[in-house]
Amino acid sequence: MISIGYDIGTSFVKAALFDIESGKSLAVERVPEVEIPIMAHNIGWAEQDPLLWWEYLCKATKSLIKKADINPDQITSIGISYQMHGLVLVDKDLNVLRKSIIWCDSRATSYGQKAFESLGRYYCKEHLLNSPGNFTASKLAWVIENEPSLYEKTHKFMFPGDFLVAKLTGETQTTINGLSEGIFWDFKNDSPSEALFKHYKIDQSLVPEIVPNFEEQAKVSKKASESTGLPIGIPVTYRAGDQPNNAFTLGARNSGDVVATAGTSGVVYALTDKFSGNELTRVNTFAHLNYQSHEKTFGKLLNLNGAGIQYRWLHQLMGSLGYEKLNHMAIDVPVGSNGLMVFPFGNGAERMLDNKNLNGHISNINFNIHDNNHMVRAALEGIAFALIYGIEILKNDGVMIEQLKVGNDNLFLSDEFSKTIANTLGVSIEMLEATGAEGAAKASIYKLNKETEEEKIKVTKTIRPNVNSYDKYYKAYENWKNQLTNNLI
Repeated sequence: MISIGYDIGTSFVKAALFDIESGKSLAVERVPEVEIPIMAHNIGWAEQDPLLWWEYLCKATKSLIKKADINPDQITSIGISYQMHGLVLVDKDLNVLRKSIIWCDSRATSYGQKAFESLGRYYCKEHLLNSPGNFTASKLAWVIENEPSLYEKTHKFMFPGDFLVAKLTGETQTTINGLSEGIFWDFKNDSPSEALFKHYKIDQSLVPEIVPNFEEQAKVSKKASESTGLPIGIPVTYRAGDQPNNAFTLGARNSGDVVATAGTSGVVYALTDKFSGNELTRVNTFAHLNYQSHEKTFGKLLNLNGAGIQYRWLHQLMGSLGYEKLNHMAIDVPVGSNGLMVFPFGNGAERMLDNKNLNGHISNINFNIHDNNHMVRAALEGIAFALIYGIEILKNDGVMIEQLKVGNDNLFLSDEFSKTIANTLGVSIEMLEATGAEGAAKASIYKLNKETEEEKIKVTKTIRPNVNSYDKYYKAYENWKNQLTNNLI
């Protein structure tokens, strides 16, 4: 028996096959060759075509089955991980009505702020656990006001993963964890928030059927089977936003576990059975993927929009030398980059900065001192320092961080980036061999509350803090933070 997992990212669709009996990954595929385009018709906007996700899911599936050389009938379950906070609108025939407004789109920030003021801090803290912010509910409110004729045609709103399940099965469904990530969920009443729907004038009938995770949700249709090569009737048993799924993939199961990613965006995600609400507008608290009304597990999320996208921008400016070359260029530059500072806030409004849109900044350039090597190190330090600044906010919200679990990909592959975080915070970083698509495949066979042996996820590297280096790293961070707080925010 084999499970298949999908990871629907901003840049690529990844797919993985997992052998249930041996517990081994069989094959992994990523499409397209060039990153999925993001459309930005106005400053602060970011949209993608949901039909491209479906096209690439189909291509990845067929290629994966061929690469693994298996009989498709061996595939018995499906799990899906997806980019969080996107909005997909469909009519009764599941036709997409507009491009998806994705996670880094900032157009609805003012709608969230007005909702926060109207609903009141007490309601947002006690019921929503969040400010409505620039999340999916606010994006839908933007559509209602700015595209009313399109809204009238809407049969259901969905998140990216929900849309792909609908394409696979013909069923319109969602989950509690998905609704909470869109800030639609009332945690006190464990139901969609009537007050928020009323404020935004959203018809509550637009909410898809709510289904639990780790159980059969819907089955692959004949039409989808023809498009993907998957067997008719195999069930989707799991769907989750990319950050909760990443936590699952890296073995985080219990309150106190903390994971981090540094892909297009940077994220720190901590599991907890409590929430403080001290940082209601800057830290977000969602229902974790195993959330139940009688046993509540939350995921506290700290987000930095401009992480890997900043490094990619620099990579392109330098002629696409290769990321390994860039990482090597930073090694010989001293900590602090001889005063050169990069502030990677050029990918939309930053929630951890109270939804300010600062744009990116480069500060203290000296033409007689700084060269490309300094620029590379300053970029890596700037992204690391921005995450550390966010972690300080997360700590103020009650999260204790003694160790970070990370995947063996993206920016954490840079030793200088990882060492900057470890040495500045004084925590160890455990790098694990795992991918989001493989995690979704494994999660599709995971049974809630089932007693299983502890999973063995391979540790590829452990970065421990160097106590002798703490002072120089922390001094560089303090200089960076002072520049941020005194001059930019």
